[in-house]
Amino acid sequence: MKMQVTSKNVCNSGVLFQIFAAVVANLMAISDGMTVGWTSPMIPYFLSDKSHIKITQNQAEWLETWLLMGAIIGLPLTIFFVDKIGRKKSLLLASFSLLVAWIIIAFAQNIETIYVARVISGIGGDMAFVAAPMYIAEMADQKIRGFLSSIIYLMMLTGVLTVYIVGPYLPFYVPSLIGVILLSIELIVFSWLPETPYYLLLNNSNEKAKVSLQKFRSSGSVEKELAEISLAVERQKAERARPQDILLVRSYRKAMLIMAMLNAAQQLSSINVILMNMHQVLEEAGSIYVAPPIAAIMFAGLMFIAAAFASVTIDRFGRKKLIISSSILTGVCLLALAVYFNMKNAGWEYKSLSWIPIVSVMTYAAVFKVGLGMVPIVITAEIFASKMKALGMAIADGIYVATAMISIYLFNLLRENFGMHVPFYLFASCSFTTSLLVLFYVPETRGKTLDQIQLLLEGK
Repeated sequence: MKMQVTSKNVCNSGVLFQIFAAVVANLMAISDGMTVGWTSPMIPYFLSDKSHIKITQNQAEWLETWLLMGAIIGLPLTIFFVDKIGRKKSLLLASFSLLVAWIIIAFAQNIETIYVARVISGIGGDMAFVAAPMYIAEMADQKIRGFLSSIIYLMMLTGVLTVYIVGPYLPFYVPSLIGVILLSIELIVFSWLPETPYYLLLNNSNEKAKVSLQKFRSSGSVEKELAEISLAVERQKAERARPQDILLVRSYRKAMLIMAMLNAAQQLSSINVILMNMHQVLEEAGSIYVAPPIAAIMFAGLMFIAAAFASVTIDRFGRKKLIISSSILTGVCLLALAVYFNMKNAGWEYKSLSWIPIVSVMTYAAVFKVGLGMVPIVITAEIFASKMKALGMAIADGIYVATAMISIYLFNLLRENFGMHVPFYLFASCSFTTSLLVLFYVPETRGKTLDQIQLLLEGK
């Protein structure tokens, strides 16, 4: 018999407080989404006659590069801080960095200053997207861990959608103002929330860990759960945790391979390529004209709806089913684009099919985000042992950034030398391959404690 979820059960289990903590912890994700999407409306502004900073096309292209470079620079800092000062303080430090970056952008009078702000944003964003999932996975009840972990993507997409709506139509400083307000709220409110019981137990703060768990569970005895977490922490303390063990220890190695595959799969399914080249793709397709700001808003809106659906179903359907179905449907959308461009380049009649590119791109937004674009960050926070979380998640994030650069490079190289259809054939193949790899290699983590997941990876 399934337990009926009542308002009393929700309050008693601490669900409301956990949701509140997850939302507050992820306010920085709205800012980060705005940072990622900021170049889409801002580059046209900088290149226009209305800009208060005159830049060249080449300088504009570096705006994205410096953000990614900041993320790479932030990797060792992230690994150090999330274990040294904790998940909570690392997230506060990251949010403060993002706040500083927005202030710099608001008052910048030259492109070099904005480059500095983009690097700071990359560093802060990298740390935030490691610290926040760790914080949520370690404080959440296992029954709603998937839902809470997915909130970060919902809020990031909120940020993307916000900057797509605000950026083209309001003054240059408005996105910065929104970012400063959101991050100020997070810095004030989140500072009052407790550190995770997992981290406190790892650092032998047993009484603080009990108080933290009581806060997140709101009522009832937490002795049993605290004892289970303590056993898991003690077992993991006894295991090796040297950097090289990420490859030498079987469970760590398997977790690392799974996350390397999933993070690479996200980018090799062309998400950054489409985000950064949507207008160019639609123009070259000769598709029904959609103004770039409107196309971007539609794309972000569909991704948000899909992410919202995934967040409320991830603990019901499981991680694997969502990723596999998403990978297959993403592959179909990319294959449709590839075939269309192949027909066009071959000189066949294509104008009657000019609806295919816009439909494929918008369908891609929904089917990619419902699984492949959403679930990996949930699994990332679950699959690494507590002592290896910082290193493992930072490496996974580094792979995500590196494959983003590779995918963009491959797209430009193949498109210029062989035609638009070739990179999309490649990306479609990667999506279909991902579904097979997930089917045979990725374990289902739904409904399992963090310790049970480690035992599963160890083959026990």
